[in-house]
Amino acid sequence: MDFDFSDDQEQLRDAVRKWVDKGYDFERRRKAVAAGGFDRAAYGELAELGLAGLYISEAHGGMAMGPIEGMVTMEELGRGIVLEPLAQALIAGGVLEGYAPDAVKSAWLGKIAGGESLVVLAYTERKARYRLDVCATTAAKAGDGYTVTGAKSVVPAGDQADAFLVPATVGGKTALFLVEAKASGVKASGYGTQDGGRAAEVSFSNAPATLVALDGQTALEHAVDIGIAATCAEAVGVLDKTMAVTVEYMNTRKQFGVTIASFQALRHRVADMKMQLELARSMSYYASLKLNAPTEERRRALARAKYQLGVSMRFIGQASVQLHGGIGVTDEYIGSHYFKKLTQLELSFGDTLHHLGEVSEKMQDTAGVFA
Repeated sequence: MDFDFSDDQEQLRDAVRKWVDKGYDFERRRKAVAAGGFDRAAYGELAELGLAGLYISEAHGGMAMGPIEGMVTMEELGRGIVLEPLAQALIAGGVLEGYAPDAVKSAWLGKIAGGESLVVLAYTERKARYRLDVCATTAAKAGDGYTVTGAKSVVPAGDQADAFLVPATVGGKTALFLVEAKASGVKASGYGTQDGGRAAEVSFSNAPATLVALDGQTALEHAVDIGIAATCAEAVGVLDKTMAVTVEYMNTRKQFGVTIASFQALRHRVADMKMQLELARSMSYYASLKLNAPTEERRRALARAKYQLGVSMRFIGQASVQLHGGIGVTDEYIGSHYFKKLTQLELSFGDTLHHLGEVSEKMQDTAGVFA
């Protein structure tokens, strides 16, 4: 198998890295955090690069690219701990392209690709605990359309979004709907998240909704898997930078007249961190390569990847703080913000224990050393 990136993929990586380095420095990020955790101008700049339309066809104004390009992009955004939720554009673009009727595609995909509309996945409910088969939100037929009633929690940039992808039950089965933020009966209460970003509690009370897919469970699982792959890739970028700032600090911090990088015990700790980073990177590649696989194979692969990324994020994040000492948790130092981002990513789209359970549940009889 060829693991080399194509020229186009390397050019994409270079373009995103240059934007992060020149257009999204730590000071701009700090201002975005102070302003509430979302910068519409920064999101617009990402869209101008074509990133919001990565998974959208050229016919609808997108770039018609695939999971590897998405992975490359999210890695670079992770290196800059970018707050704006581009992963949500990848989810919306992928799901609407794959499941929505032509009329819905025509109405929304162009606006998503151009950055005019931010469409986010609103699926988490208080009693679900990451389970996708638990959905208390309901939908009812209303004339030629539907209305949706229920509540969703921790919706990324929920009070800044223009529309939501909302799973709701119809006749005992889950369907997927698109609900506009300005529709009657929609209320979003925003708040800052621990990594400096933004989320919201969103309620729907007989809110007019457009049907995206009657087989909403399949579409929802695919949406979450796109989110997991994007989260894994973003985490690899954050881990890369966490390692870099840790090594840089160790090469400058002195104790007993020598840099702490010369202490063998600490060098061993960095070697362990590096091993966890490469495990995370390989499983992120695995997740992206399996994103278009058949459903059962894809679901197993994404659960495995998210579990390993969770283990790596916790290990590297905590080790980085320990190697820094007190400065590692100060708000003025960028390392603490990488740590908070890793903590947030570990909980996104299912935490490590949840995915360990998913891996165990999906393990086949042939799993293990006798496979």
